[in-house]
Amino acid sequence: MTLVVATSAVVVAVLALVGFGPTVADLLRRRGTRRVTSLSPPPYDPGRERRAESRARELLRSVVSAEDYAMYSELGFIAVGGSGDGGYEYLLYPHRPIVAYDTGSGELLNEYCVGFPDRSDPAAGQRLPDADDVLAKWMSLRAGERQLISVANMHVPGRQLDPAQVRRDLVRLRDWRARRVEAAA
Repeated sequence: MTLVVATSAVVVAVLALVGFGPTVADLLRRRGTRRVTSLSPPPYDPGRERRAESRARELLRSVVSAEDYAMYSELGFIAVGGSGDGGYEYLLYPHRPIVAYDTGSGELLNEYCVGFPDRSDPAAGQRLPDADDVLAKWMSLRAGERQLISVANMHVPGRQLDPAQVRRDLVRLRDWRARRVEAAA
């Protein structure tokens, strides 16, 4: 009798394993995967962005002229002259549109929206450090102004930046340049 019960138990166990085994294995696999994917991202490091910005500033300093770097350090933006004969320049703000203006009249011409996302570490976000964003715009304008402007989304002044603030920045730029000329003389 015990042999019949034992054999029956083994047969039932084998049938259960064959019938329910794949489902149980799938559930166990999902449960293990869930544990792996539910790992929290690394804890927030408040110094990470500060260190990244510091490295970005060093790179900016090594690439742009000393005057452009001083302008960025003191004013928070860089003015880059256009390659045409029209007497215009661009203001390069971090994470803001590129603003074109007439150097003679100070009239704001256009805003050009371009983006340079950081795809190196998706978990950390796609926002470049401020100095890297300005450097990317600077390099793109220097390498191919017409090409950059042709692919940018162009808007009238005031779409994203307050025109009054940009005009104040132009006054600050003019005063900054005048002080540099006086200091050099």
